[in-house]
Amino acid sequence: MKLKMLGSTSQGGGCPTLYETETGDIVVQGDRLTDPEALAQIKDVLDGEEFVVVPRELLTRFAPKE
Repeated sequence: MKLKMLGSTSQGGGCPTLYETETGDIVVQGDRLTDPEALAQIKDVLDGEEFVVVPRELLTRFAPKE
């Protein structure tokens, strides 16, 4: 799978960053959500799924508009 970097709001590399796959799906690089209270509110979690925190600014600046 090839990824195209869409943008980042981090300073000096790292996360958070958005990427687009060759099929148009979006990949998010971010800090893992570890807050137990927040995790307890998430429903229907499948094996292999993880959750990351995405700053709103990253999405509003770099997420595809289509």
